[in-house]
Formats: sequence, C-alpha cells, structure tokens
Amino acid sequence: MALKSSNKVETNVYELEITVDAETFTEACKKAYLKQRKSIQIPGFRKGKATQGMIEKVYGEGAFYEEALEIVYPEAVGAAFDEAGLNVIDQPSDVEFPTMSKTEGVVIKMKVTTYPEVKLGEYKGIKGKMLDTEATDEDVETELKNMQERNSRLVTVEDRESAMGDTCDINFEGFVDDVAFDGGKGENYPLELGSNSFIPGFEEQVAGHKAGEEFDVNVTFPEQYEPSLAGKDAVFKCKINEIKAKELPELDDEFAKDVSEFDTLDELKDDLKKQIAERKEANAKTDFENQIIEQICENMEVEIPECMFTQKCDEMVQDYAYRLQMQGLDLNTYLQYLGQTMEQFKEQFMEGAKQQVKTKLALDAIVKAENIEASEEEIEAEVNKLAEQYNMEADKIKAAVPAEQLSADITTRKAVDFIVDNAVKE
Repeated sequence: MALKSSNKVETNVYELEITVDAETFTEACKKAYLKQRKSIQIPGFRKGKATQGMIEKVYGEGAFYEEALEIVYPEAVGAAFDEAGLNVIDQPSDVEFPTMSKTEGVVIKMKVTTYPEVKLGEYKGIKGKMLDTEATDEDVETELKNMQERNSRLVTVEDRESAMGDTCDINFEGFVDDVAFDGGKGENYPLELGSNSFIPGFEEQVAGHKAGEEFDVNVTFPEQYEPSLAGKDAVFKCKINEIKAKELPELDDEFAKDVSEFDTLDELKDDLKKQIAERKEANAKTDFENQIIEQICENMEVEIPECMFTQKCDEMVQDYAYRLQMQGLDLNTYLQYLGQTMEQFKEQFMEGAKQQVKTKLALDAIVKAENIEASEEEIEAEVNKLAEQYNMEADKIKAAVPAEQLSADITTRKAVDFIVDNAVKE
C-alpha cells in the first residue's frame, strides 16, 4: 500500500491517488471469503463448504472484492494521509476505484479537505474596553426584588378584573373560520399574564376580565408557527375560572432569615453586593477576552472550508438535543412546537458556529506561533480537576479522555491567557 500522488487542486483541497498492491488485495479477498463462506450456498456443496475458487467461478472473480475493499481501505487511506502529511477534516469526496483486481491490486482516487492554513495578523497589544465592575445599590435592590418575586405566593382575588402579572385559571377553545383546530382547547389552564407563553396578543386580551366572565380573544398566528396555522386569524372562546395575584413578602430581617443564612436584611444586602461584584468581574473578564479574540480573528488571513462550519453547527444542535432529552423532550417534538424545520433551526446556530471555528483556528495558530505547551504536571492537574468535578477516579478520566485532548484544552486556555496578558485595557 502506498501513496502514488498528492496534488493540491484548490485551497485546502487535495487530490490523492493511492495504490494497494496485488498481494495485499489478494490476501484481503481470502479474508473476505473466510468471513462470508458460511452464508454462501453453492449447488453440489454443503453450505459453507464451497471453495473460494468455486464461489468466484459461479459468482464472478469479483465476488469478494467489496468485502476485501472494506478490509484494505481504512489502512491504505490512513497511511496515505500520514505519508502526505495531510490533516484531513472531512470525509473524502469523488472517491473512485479505476483499478480493482487480484492481479493488478487497487487504485483509489479521491479528493480530501484539509485543516486550513492560518496567517496570523496582529495578536499582541490588542486594545479592549473593560466593563464597569462596581456593584451599585441599584444592583442590590434589583437582586432583592428578584428574590422577592421568587418567594411570592399566589392569592385568589375576587373583587377586580384581571391584570398583567396575575395568574388566571382559564378554559379556552380556538377556532379558525369557525372550525375548532387540534391542540387549541384547554381547561383549567394556569396562565400567567405577561409571561408571553401564548400567541402574541392573547394574554393582553385576557387582562381586564373578571372571574366567571366569558369572552372572545382574537389573534393572528405568527408566520413561523405550525404550518397548518401559520399566519391565520383565530378566535378563542375563553372563560376565566379564577384570578390569583402575587403577594410579595416584606423586605425585612425575617425575609433575610427565610431566604438566606443571614439574620438581618443588611447582612443579606452586603453579601449580595459582594456576589454581584464577583459576577460583574467575571463578566468583564469574559467580555474583554471576547473583544480581544474577535479582533485577532478579524486580523488573521484564512480560507475556511464550509464543512468546518457545518460540522460545528451539527455539534451544537446535537448538544442542544441532548439537553432537551435531559428535560424529557425530543428535538422533533420541540421543532413541531416551534413550527420550524430542522434547517431553519440549524440556521440559528450557524453564526455562533462560524465564530467558534474562527476562534479555534486563531488560538491554535497562536499556540503554534508561541510554542505553547502543556506540561505533564498540568495534564495531571487537569485530570484531577475533572475527576473531582465528575466524582470519578483519575484512572477512569485518563481512559475516557485522551491525553492529546487534555493537552489541547490546556494550551488553548494558555493561549487565551497569553493574548489577554499582552492586551491593552482602555
């Protein structure tokens, strides 16, 4: 097996010609025969007892070529990539087998897409603005109000009309052109007015009615809704069964004791101020890093294969699907709820995917340019950190995560630290 030729035909695309010698292919045909013979029936022979020569006489010389090719192909192609020094990032395309026989061996022709070459521009001395990290009294009050909301309770009200912020127990049934549609009916549904969980305009029209009142709600389904209803006008026959309003607890020492480890409201405020400051500092650090990385990406020169964006986008969608699954939802059901196709859904991730790919290319190039490495001690520390994080033994982490990946993660973080340390804060 050998690489016969490797020619660059366009940016990041190479055309390869790979050969598998006749002896190697003949041996692969024999292995294919031994693997398949038990399932082959030849007249005059017991099942599984026919010789390779007899089977090839009956079914043709190429009877085992397909199976034999599957045996030799991975090793031949992998060796060719190594010999050519190519970092291939996608499945080969335009694969052809102009020659395939036990006398001449196999010739494989293909095109492959490789990891792009990056020409770094300026990556030292990049300027960025730091966000304000001061925790203000207003920030603390906002946090307290959020805590107050989270600890509110619902109480039934009977002497007024419903208002935004109330939770209404409602019955409803939807009609399009005076015909009820599937999924448009509900009873004793708890709807928080202002939550935007229903069709735009629905909740606003429920507001202003009293318990026991029946009324119509007129809406238009969004264009991005379920295809059978998208863009259509609908009338919902509604009835409010009960209205409940939020009752907020008093912001006092008792509140502090109920929601925290502190005895007084002042102590809680001091702690919140500290937490907010830490959060702002972390956000400012991340924002500054992103500013620097974005500029470095803009400064570099690179032609990125489209497949890299597609692969990253698919990874992000798969990750989203996994998180949905953890919540008891499958992606297809979720898409139906959104009224979107898979392609429309993927499109939402594409911009983020492109930025992630550009960022990785830039940071990988900086790692190479600055000879950034991960020491054995750093890799070991990373293993121990992951072991603690996932409550696993260190040996199991080492078995599950290749050292190369751990090293890459470490060097990437060190590259980020490098560009931040060499940046200018405005």
